[in-house]
Amino acid sequence: MIGKQGRQWRSICKGLILGTLMTSCMILLYCLSAPQVQLNLQEVPVPYSCAHRPARTLQVSNSSQISPGLAGTCTPKVDVMFMKTHKTASSTLLNILFRFGEKHRLKFAFPNSRNDFFYPSLFQRSQVKDYRPGMCFNIICNHMRFNEPEVIKLLPSDTTYVSILRDPAELFESSFHYFGRLAPFTWKISAEDKLAEFLQDPWHYFDPEGYNSFYLKNLLFFDFGFDNTMEPDDPRVDESIRSIAERFRLVMLVEYFEESLILLKDTLCWEMEDLLFFKLNARKGSTVSRLKPELRAQALQWNGIDWKLYQHFNATFWRKVEVYGRQRMAKDVEELQRRNKEMAAICIEGGQAVEASSIQETAMQPWQPIGEKSIMGYNLKKNIDKKHRKLCRKMLTPELQYLTNLGVNLWITRLWGYVRDVINW
Repeated sequence: MIGKQGRQWRSICKGLILGTLMTSCMILLYCLSAPQVQLNLQEVPVPYSCAHRPARTLQVSNSSQISPGLAGTCTPKVDVMFMKTHKTASSTLLNILFRFGEKHRLKFAFPNSRNDFFYPSLFQRSQVKDYRPGMCFNIICNHMRFNEPEVIKLLPSDTTYVSILRDPAELFESSFHYFGRLAPFTWKISAEDKLAEFLQDPWHYFDPEGYNSFYLKNLLFFDFGFDNTMEPDDPRVDESIRSIAERFRLVMLVEYFEESLILLKDTLCWEMEDLLFFKLNARKGSTVSRLKPELRAQALQWNGIDWKLYQHFNATFWRKVEVYGRQRMAKDVEELQRRNKEMAAICIEGGQAVEASSIQETAMQPWQPIGEKSIMGYNLKKNIDKKHRKLCRKMLTPELQYLTNLGVNLWITRLWGYVRDVINW
């Protein structure tokens, strides 16, 4: 008994020391890298559109994006704001956007020196790499805490805003696994099943002002820039959801990812080949906790605002599917699945994802959470035909490596990765 208590205390002390070191390092890095605040940014209007050349016109059928007077045609949209939420398959969507942007030589608004816009701080235009007032950007898609007044001053008026949500109970389980060790208030949970223990009495552990606490309560609502500690019946919650609905043309759902991509294609007037994807940043099955009904109910209650947000956009999602046509949707999803399966046979060694220890090429290693290697990746087939070689590599490239390929200097992210790798948690 004494030996067990001693091990627990050593573990807690070790966590406190490491947490203090990590916090100090991150604060120092933030101070060294944070762009100088520009209090009086010159207000130079961004053009209505930042398309660098006339886009092609596509022949479409039954599209909600058909231009008036041009029956059966629409123009692909190239000005896109993707609000990248956490733990929602957003890395897979980023890969789609990166490939589309490269293909059409579009200009991305990227962060400087890291892979997010100084999250969890609210987004500021000054955080954009090489930003100058009046510049044209087509796509912004890295993690940020949404700040609408700043975003709309960065992007052209014709920008299409899209995002994605996930069932809040499943998202909470994923966040607790991925970010739990980054939130010091979880270190005092001694039970073997930390998630279940936390949900029994969340306020016993949760500190709203605690470091990284936002990861473990209403994370979706927080990502959209709002206070995640309000009560779900607070009138400000409904006002916030209405403001999201007014700004975002399409909010997708992880649970219906392929249907979401078809609606994205319809919204942006893209082609099916633009949607091809492999699932990136997926956890291996042994690390995923299947929530029992009682735990699921507790997780939804704890994340009540996110549940309210999800229910609202679940309803709007299915209204869009009805407008698109159920049969037409089923046909297009089947085509997307068929084409993805064909690409997997062409590109992926063994045809499926493998554990991190089995990934042969360093450039294909995904970012891992602290203390374990639970995120799976892929091995690129050898001797791929010339026609598919580049596309296969791009589709399989993890987010950080793709950002580097696009010219983003990720020195802070890389340095944090080195610090994390030497920690013997």
